[in-house]
Amino acid sequence: MDIFRNLRRLESKLARTVDDAAQKVTHARTREPLEVLHAIVNAAEKRIEPAGRGKYVFPFNQINISIAADSRERRACFEAVLGSEPSLHNRILERLQGAGCVLTGLSINTIYVDRSEPHWTASEFNVDFDRIAGPTQPKPPSNVAHQSLKLTIVQGATEKPTYVFTMSRINLGRCPEVRDNRNRLVRTNHVAFAESAGEPNLSVSRQHAHIDCTSSGGDFRLCDDRSLHGTSVLRNGKTIVVPPGPRGVRLQSGDEITLGEARLHVEIEPAAPRKSV
Repeated sequence: MDIFRNLRRLESKLARTVDDAAQKVTHARTREPLEVLHAIVNAAEKRIEPAGRGKYVFPFNQINISIAADSRERRACFEAVLGSEPSLHNRILERLQGAGCVLTGLSINTIYVDRSEPHWTASEFNVDFDRIAGPTQPKPPSNVAHQSLKLTIVQGATEKPTYVFTMSRINLGRCPEVRDNRNRLVRTNHVAFAESAGEPNLSVSRQHAHIDCTSSGGDFRLCDDRSLHGTSVLRNGKTIVVPPGPRGVRLQSGDEITLGEARLHVEIEPAAPRKSV
């Protein structure tokens, strides 16, 4: 598996090299805001670093983005495109988290200027990455018990019948890794329905849904990632449709998640408290 993973990463690097060369050839052409958006997200992805044992990290906690907009109309176009859902901020977070990076206190700042600077890597934008020391966060008491989420597969084929999570984001979808048409990694699914298992697996989108856990470890919210066949929660005989977007639906123990025709049973339990030494 490591050999195939390394080959895929090599292919991604080669694809990015081709993209960079193409951008230089077409340097005189002004790219549209959507093209610039994708280029910024790709620039952030390039800064992901391997951390060994198949893990990856993003070594920065601040991203400063400068965008050249020489008129009020062009700035308005950028603000509309970069602010639409999923926004540039959310796209960057999803790309980094999809690669398995754990993000803590990442700040993303965007400013607009009249013209580009000579040191910019692209004529339309520049991205600076930094790691700054923040205020020391107080550690939670050692005996605080956080919630754990147990997902049991009711319908559909996955690698394991049951999953237990305590992480802040859990991606649900078809196949373990989602890549774009240039073989660049866009997302890692923590619960991955098999690609070739037939229905109901084929009703699960590759980027179907995700579950967010609040920073206090108290609530889990199911969010639909604009899936093709929809996401819902079955609770006490009633179906709650999960709308696309970040708002989501708060999960309760005993709920049943429906992804297309696949189903998962939800159990929420407090994790064992850590004993004081």
